[in-house]
Amino acid sequence: MADSDFPAIERQFHEALVDCRRLYHSAADQFSQESPAPDEISGQRVFELMDDLHKGLLVKIYGSIAQADHRWTPEEERLAAILFEHLWGQQLSGEQLREAALHVFDQGNHLKWYSLVRPFEQIPTLRERVDELETIIMRLANLVAKCDGVVTEGEAAFLRTIEEEISIHLRPLALAEAEEEERSGQAVAKAVQEIGKRTTPAAVTTKRSPSPKPQDDRRTPSQRLEEALAELNSLIGLDAIKKEVATLTNFLKLQSQRKAAGLPTTELSLHMVFTGNPGTGKTTVARIVGRIFGAMGILAQGHLVETDRSGLVGQYAGQTGPKTNKKIDEALEGVLFIDEAYSLVAEEGEDTYGREAIQVLLKRMEDDRHQLVLILAGYPQPMSALLCSNPGLQSRFSTTLQFDDYRPAELGCIFQTLCDKSRYQAPAPTQAKLMAGFKWLYDRRDERFGNGRAARNVFERAIRRLANRIAGVAPVTKELLTIIQPEDVEFADVPAAVLRHAQDASARFIVVCRGCQGRSAVPAAYLGRAVQCKTCQHRFTAAWGELIDGDQPTDG
Repeated sequence: MADSDFPAIERQFHEALVDCRRLYHSAADQFSQESPAPDEISGQRVFELMDDLHKGLLVKIYGSIAQADHRWTPEEERLAAILFEHLWGQQLSGEQLREAALHVFDQGNHLKWYSLVRPFEQIPTLRERVDELETIIMRLANLVAKCDGVVTEGEAAFLRTIEEEISIHLRPLALAEAEEEERSGQAVAKAVQEIGKRTTPAAVTTKRSPSPKPQDDRRTPSQRLEEALAELNSLIGLDAIKKEVATLTNFLKLQSQRKAAGLPTTELSLHMVFTGNPGTGKTTVARIVGRIFGAMGILAQGHLVETDRSGLVGQYAGQTGPKTNKKIDEALEGVLFIDEAYSLVAEEGEDTYGREAIQVLLKRMEDDRHQLVLILAGYPQPMSALLCSNPGLQSRFSTTLQFDDYRPAELGCIFQTLCDKSRYQAPAPTQAKLMAGFKWLYDRRDERFGNGRAARNVFERAIRRLANRIAGVAPVTKELLTIIQPEDVEFADVPAAVLRHAQDASARFIVVCRGCQGRSAVPAAYLGRAVQCKTCQHRFTAAWGELIDGDQPTDG
């Protein structure tokens, strides 16, 4: 590689190191804020453990690639100097740098990928950041492998191995018992306590500068409320949900003002029902609702505890009552979110244990109504049947929010949000292929339609396919690392002819002007470009236009 090109590699490598540290630090803050941490685990301890893990991960990535071809190039040596300054705050050179590298290589060989990425697999609140972690890992690995302008067979093989290892260790847990364990506060606590065990080499922990302490949360309640509402409004789609939550918030504000003025207030049950298919944002909105109630002082904490039938109903006589009460106790001063709540009562036969859980919930909803908000969630029709089956349930839920399926353009916007978080770009041909695939899936959707999860799954597959595509390509460029090409996008169930047609010059996509809300049809080449509305002359980006009906073949 020419010396004139290497400064760009150094700059990108330093940026990726900073991004890795920022991800682990923000993940520590996110976990501390959104999960009720046990008394023995402080937020500072979580922060220190996550900081150690990010350093161990960097050592593992660099050491694995730098040793792959059994040679240490001058370019890899220069990246090592940047890495060690990031880890320890010290500038090393010459023999000191080489000795440090040899020591790190040895220590890195003893690190396990699973231990280093474990929080993102085990802690539910961090699951949605898996794609950010995968992206940073592959950016760093590619920069080290290709910094000298050549990719050896050993380096290419290690790049594929790293991608496979990370994919395996970050896959969702499948067993029902594992899903129940991950929802348990004790299990999360155990995961955090064990995060730092045997994961970080002495080379990292003994020479580092002290970890910066997380800042105290000095936000006022009004600032926290404003941030929660802003996050709600930033979500893709969900316009009706946003209006309902805003209305409820304004009502509660009014009641608070009336109480302060010595006027009578109207008490409203805050327990809710969320209906909608999977992936429509129910859990995300529930978490934000908890934060809103916490900021308004309605709940002391406002945290979210997720569970389902397995977390409430026992297998034997005498287990259900204590089990349900324990889960409710975890959620006190916050929100208890019960997914697929209709499963509490079996469709056929006498379900004594399920009905016992419901009776406990009904009693605690009343007894702890000032300390607990209960949200039942699930498919629309089964949820309606559940409420109708028990008058006590129906009378205690004053608010029902219907979460509609995301339209294709909204799925495209979700894909774009994921790209923005991880610094990817989707050019016009890629957008066109994605919109064709999303429309095909949307038009044939049933209650198993993945919605936002479908968009995330397509994105995660795309970045993994991109990683495999560029594994043997050198020299490395920013474009190579960040541009998702059409061949990286895969829809297993969509006919190939449908996806090919979206690239044709005859295909047209509907885009909406943000100025006058006027709709225009544009060819695929215009997607992602700035265009001018013919009606109001407003300039806007023609992103994620929906493929016009009739322009899409039905089979291939």
